Formats: sequence, C-alpha cells, structure tokens
Amino acid sequence: MNAVPMVGRARELGEIVRRWAHVAKRPRSGPSTVVITGNAGMGKSRLVGAALAGLHPQARTVLAGAARLHSPAPYDWLAAVLSDHDTTRLTVPADGLAWLAQDPHAPSERYAPDALLRLAVRTVRGLIGDGPAVLVVEDLHALDPASLNLIGELAGAPRLPALIMITSRPPDAAVSPQLVARTLARLSGAPGAIRQHLGPLSQEDVGQILAELYPDPGPVSASIWERTQGNPYWLSELLATTAGQSLDALVSEPLPGYLPLSALPEVDLTARELEVLECLAAGMSNKQVAKSLEISIRTVAVHVSSLLRKTGSSSRTEAALWAVRRS
Repeated sequence: MNAVPMVGRARELGEIVRRWAHVAKRPRSGPSTVVITGNAGMGKSRLVGAALAGLHPQARTVLAGAARLHSPAPYDWLAAVLSDHDTTRLTVPADGLAWLAQDPHAPSERYAPDALLRLAVRTVRGLIGDGPAVLVVEDLHALDPASLNLIGELAGAPRLPALIMITSRPPDAAVSPQLVARTLARLSGAPGAIRQHLGPLSQEDVGQILAELYPDPGPVSASIWERTQGNPYWLSELLATTAGQSLDALVSEPLPGYLPLSALPEVDLTARELEVLECLAAGMSNKQVAKSLEISIRTVAVHVSSLLRKTGSSSRTEAALWAVRRS
C-alpha cells in the first residue's frame, strides 16, 4: 500500500491528463512533451505513475526506459525499452537493432551516428504503430548523449502519435550539465510542450496527507513538515516505517536512513572518495564538487557511482545520510 496519497500535484496532473486527451483525439498531429523536473524525492516518478493510471482512453502502447546507474552506454533508454517488447515485427535491419539493443553479440561493424539515430527513431515508430502511445523517459539527467539526442528527435518527430513524459533532476546534478541543460531547453521548446518543476510539499499539503491517515493530526503536521522538509519521499518512508504506531511516533522515530552507528557497515573508501562524500553531505551538486576539489565533473560522477556501490545507497541523498551517521 502506498502510504502517501497524491496531494499537492493536482495542477500538474490535470495538465498531463489534458495534454493526453489532445494526443488521443488527434494522434497524427505530432507528439506532445511533458518535462517534469525537480530534486531527488520530489515525486516525479509518482506523478508519472498517477498520470498513467488516470489516462483516458488508455494508451495502446507504453514505452518506458531509464539510464543505467553505474555503466551508461549509448541508447540506454531505447535498449531498456527493447528489452521489454517484441521486436520480431520491426522492419529494422537486424544488425542495427542489435546495436540499439546493446546486444553483446552485435556485429563488429558500426553504423554511422546519424544512420543509427535514424534507425532508433524508426524503431520507436515501429513499436508505437498508429498509437496513441506514451513514452516515459526516467532520469533524463543520467542518460547518455545518444539517448538525449534521440529523445530530442522524438519530441520533434512529425506525426508521431505519442505523449512523451520526461523526468529529470536539475542540470547541475547531471554528469554533463551543459548537455542536459540544452536538451531540457530543446524539449521544453517543442510545440505544445509543458514544463513542470516540482518543489517540496507545503505545510498544508503535509497536513492534508496526515489527515487522511490519522483522525486528528493537529499541530503535529508542522513538526512533520519541518522534519521531512516537505520531501514526499522522506514523508512516505517515515509513514511506512511507523505504520500501525501512534501519531507521536512520527515525531519521535528516527528518519529512515538514520541507523545507529554500530549498524553501519565498515566501508573502505579512498581519500578522494571521502572528500567527495563530504561534499555530498554538504549538499553540493556534481558541478560544485568538481569546482571545490578541482577535478572534472565526469571524475566526480565516477566517484559518486563508486560511493553508491560501496555504501549500498540508491541515491546521493542516501549516501549523504550515510556520511552524516558516520561522522
């Protein structure tokens, strides 16, 4: 059961549903793009999930993909899509499809970049057919350059019967901030595009959520809002870990991720990784870390990836919390 009802995102959800109605009514008029940005934990994926559940009529096809966490490769988004769909009916050369699907046994001869991009667009068109379809692009900030280029091409593809829903953190959280910034600008400038930025929930939003789960949350709402800083993810985690307990547990129980020091694993970090971790704990972006330590942004990304693996964290936020508990 999802502990946190969808609150505080009614305007954004309504925009997406209305844009889908336009696509469904006039599928050959071209794609419509919804760009959803926000920091970690702001509920971008939840908003996409709620939109998918509320679409009417339902999409005939949903193509969803995301970046690899530790080892990004060209066309990650499309490779993820192809892994979940039947490709036998596609009129795409088998060797080109093997490259797009990241088949380890793909032919040694490579396609020219422009030719492979055209094949990628053709592949998506083949999967969509007459539509209407929904393309879901998760974590655009972490995608490889080839995927970014493909998403940009799809957003401007003539007569593509699709709604493209994209989630991304701000560009300064990306491995290539300038490239992601340009891609976001390109997508936001597409005809009929919608740009939504999700911030923290308000105190009123948190109060409304608590009121749906507890008879009379009263002044506790303000304390919970301050503890979670209006972050939907942390609020959801707190409610999940205190399920079945009294309202007071929301104030007294540690926030998820704050384990006793004795329970934290021993991790062998390099001197540079410790420096990067200290920067993450201070809330720095990759760009800020690179500037502070006088290293490249790509090197920072490599260290962050290593830190996530070594600390068993699924996000920068979790790694930062890990660092706080170790200090």
